[in-house]
Amino acid sequence: MGIYPIKDEAAHTRALRRIEALMDAESLTPEQGHELDALVTLVEAYEEKNFAIKEASPIAVIEFMMDQNGLTRKDLEPMIGSRARVSEVLSGKRPLTLAMIRALSNAWSISADLLLGETVRQKHRRAGSAKDSSRKAPTRSTGRMKKAVAA
Repeated sequence: MGIYPIKDEAAHTRALRRIEALMDAESLTPEQGHELDALVTLVEAYEEKNFAIKEASPIAVIEFMMDQNGLTRKDLEPMIGSRARVSEVLSGKRPLTLAMIRALSNAWSISADLLLGETVRQKHRRAGSAKDSSRKAPTRSTGRMKKAVAA
């Protein structure tokens, strides 16, 4: 079978069938192994482009965890702050702070990444790449911030 780009659902279905056939085989020749690798790569690329799953917002993660664990807004107060602060965070009027993220992450045993949100991670990556490319020495405030983040 020739390997072609996957541009539509029919090609996607054919590729999945071929992958399944190759995986069900008792043994593969080196050529079949290369074909399987190539098809899996093509299918992953097609699915990432056409069936991408959006990342949940930090608020959606909090609401999901509350729902799954039978928690109320009052249960968030030890981790987030006052009732008013909890309301502001859940309504999107106030962002989660690093301290809130740590407290929620520890209390619920979940990754802090789920609470950071994609935009925060993107900003952090951009800031990191800009910092790497600059030749400036770190300032005192940068040092203090690094210590605060590390704590």
